[in-house]
Amino acid sequence: MSAIPFDNSYARLPGRFFARVDPTPVPAPQLISLNRALAEALQIDPDWLASPDGVPVLAGNAVPPGAEPIATAYAGHQFGHLVPQLGDGRAILLGEVVDRGGTRRDIQLKGAGPTPFSRRGDGRAALGPVLREYLVSEAMAALGIPTTRALAAVTTGANVARERLLPGAILTRVAASHIRVGTFQFFAIRRDTDGVKQLADHVIARHYPAAAESRQPYQALLAAVIERQAALVAQWLCVGFIHGVMNTDNMAVTGETIDYGPCAFLDAYDPATVFSAIDEHGRYAYGNQPAIAQWNLARLAEALLPLLAPETESAIAVAQDLLAGFVPRFETAYHAGLRRKLGLFMDRESDVALAGGLLEVMTANRADFTLTFRRLGAAAADPAADRDVRDLFIDPTAYDAWAARWRERLAAEPRPGAERRETMDAANPAFIPRNHRVEAVIAAAIERDDFGPFAELNTVLAKPYDDQAAFAAYADPPAEYERVQRTFCGT
Repeated sequence: MSAIPFDNSYARLPGRFFARVDPTPVPAPQLISLNRALAEALQIDPDWLASPDGVPVLAGNAVPPGAEPIATAYAGHQFGHLVPQLGDGRAILLGEVVDRGGTRRDIQLKGAGPTPFSRRGDGRAALGPVLREYLVSEAMAALGIPTTRALAAVTTGANVARERLLPGAILTRVAASHIRVGTFQFFAIRRDTDGVKQLADHVIARHYPAAAESRQPYQALLAAVIERQAALVAQWLCVGFIHGVMNTDNMAVTGETIDYGPCAFLDAYDPATVFSAIDEHGRYAYGNQPAIAQWNLARLAEALLPLLAPETESAIAVAQDLLAGFVPRFETAYHAGLRRKLGLFMDRESDVALAGGLLEVMTANRADFTLTFRRLGAAAADPAADRDVRDLFIDPTAYDAWAARWRERLAAEPRPGAERRETMDAANPAFIPRNHRVEAVIAAAIERDDFGPFAELNTVLAKPYDDQAAFAAYADPPAEYERVQRTFCGT
């Protein structure tokens, strides 16, 4: 029996869906971190993974029995411009396993060497982006947001050339699958309708089995993907997350968050916030993410048109009707999330304006997004705690005016203060991967070969909704000199 119980389905699709390629060995792999709980959920022995037999697998130096390494093909719109062939240029899918819950999961090595899709790239990953993705993807999982997961990270013992020489690393990423909107585009661009159909059938069987029972399974597939993406982006906004590079090749059809490149979390609330150094025109700003998600889904609908109806005109009408459902689905999920964050249990029409009013005064006063909502929980239980919220506003009276409306609304559905606070704290994290903390972790690892800060931050982020007194400083916003203005992709 293999140490990893592979059962590979994507590798059984036709050869044009991928390229078969083995990882390129590295000189001196060393384990940085192993997600033992995730390994156990995947029915993989974590002690074996951490052993002299397992680490070479995580580094791409050994291909375990049952693996069928492939680099998948896909296209994509990058910042609105279509690139007909992208594909896994630095990622190799080892294979799939079925976890303890019966869900099929991909196991992929990111940074495992060049593939036929590398486009002159080296196929490697620098240490910084690997640590960022490990931390942020695991933090997102702890926040309860659908996401790819980090199983392990290793250093390679070799440098990679970016803006300067940097230590190389490999991330072992786990996902329900790595099928993207851009995967469908790859076949649609080539007018390979049979390829689109085979891919759609695979996705339905693997991720949306209920769609197979529909009279129009491909319409049901598109509707289901739209619904999941609407819910996902609503969750992003509720924790202040900015993906940073929402290209169609970075949108998974599973509804998981994927590809943590120049991602970041808001400090001061402002819907126009952009961190990504490559997003020069703010296309993927925090507040633009819902509209971009709908735009990306329209590209998926275009790829699926031949399957939606026999005639093009009818197919377009079906697609437009389904896409029109994105906004109400997103708004329903987002507004429900805001109500939870404000401690409201019942849906009232005025709640949207109440939440919007808070966000407006937060923007005007540069109030910290995470701390404002977290401290509201204490203020809901004890009005004396208003002072801690007021301190976050340049003009505290702006908060006072809003808080009077909020307390009037709370009084309309009375609850014990402790109960309301508990509910709010479960919706408002105390700890997020603040950008300055992530950058400090990366700097310690690169400049001092010190992974202690990485391990500690990972520990804190595993319990984002808990008050962790020993780590209270991790909840603080950055000082002026610590602010991170730009984040980078690292490819």
